[in-house]
Order: sequence, then structure tokens, then C-alpha cells
Amino acid sequence: MTFYAESYFEQQQQLESMINYAIMVLLLILIVFNVSRYLRHRLHSRNRDLGIIFFLLLLIFTGLQITNLEHDYHQHAQTLQMRPFIQAVAKDHGLRASQVVVNSTTLTDGILVRFRGRDYRVNMSPNGDNYTLTRAHVVDHTVTIRK
Repeated sequence: MTFYAESYFEQQQQLESMINYAIMVLLLILIVFNVSRYLRHRLHSRNRDLGIIFFLLLLIFTGLQITNLEHDYHQHAQTLQMRPFIQAVAKDHGLRASQVVVNSTTLTDGILVRFRGRDYRVNMSPNGDNYTLTRAHVVDHTVTIRK
């Protein structure tokens, strides 16, 4: 079972997005290079064809990046709710926020919260402004904590 600490929500890295941005910049550089070579040597159609191929690849990666950005925005909106929840649990039980971990990246009814070596199930109110913790017992005691 995987639990997430508050620091995980603070420092979420978008490695996949950074790789896509790097590929897009590389493709733009290749397009500019091939356009300049094509303008110098208009008789060689190879440079024009390479420029078209690089442009099409750029369009594909741009589409992928837009899809990733929409997904990341939705996920980021959900994870923004977790930090205040973790801080509220820590404050209510006299703990530091770093001592509280949760087993989900989104705040929903039924997630598990762990602190002081014990697990608790979260029961959220319908409007999400309050919660109840109920002692829970997990079947698999192998725990991975992502910070």
C-alpha cells in the first residue's frame, strides 16, 4: 500500500511534461534549420521534406502536450485539496503535517490516513467541509511512503 506525505503534494514533478517541452524545442530548432537550408538550396527537396516531417512531429507532440496539460490541471486541482486536509488532521491531533500520510492523491470519502502508527478511514460530509476519522485495520501491512 502506498501512502503520500504532505511533501509529495508540495514537490510534485512534471518530468513527462518537461521531456515533451524539450522535444518540442528540438523539433522547432530542426524546422528552422531545415527551412534555412531549403531556402539556400531550393533544388534539393530533401530539406523541404525533412522540414515537413519535423513540422508534423511538432504538431503531434503539441497535441500530446495539450492533452497532458489538461490532465495535469485536473489532477492539480484535486491535489490542492489534500494539503489543507493533511494540515487540518495534523492540527486536530496535535501533530506536525509531516507526521500525517494519506493513501490517495485526491480527497474522497473512504481514503486512509495514517499517523502515530495507526490507520484511520476518512468519512467526508457531503459538502466536504468536515470529516470523521474511524479506526481502520489494513490487510497488507507493507507500506511505501512517497515524500
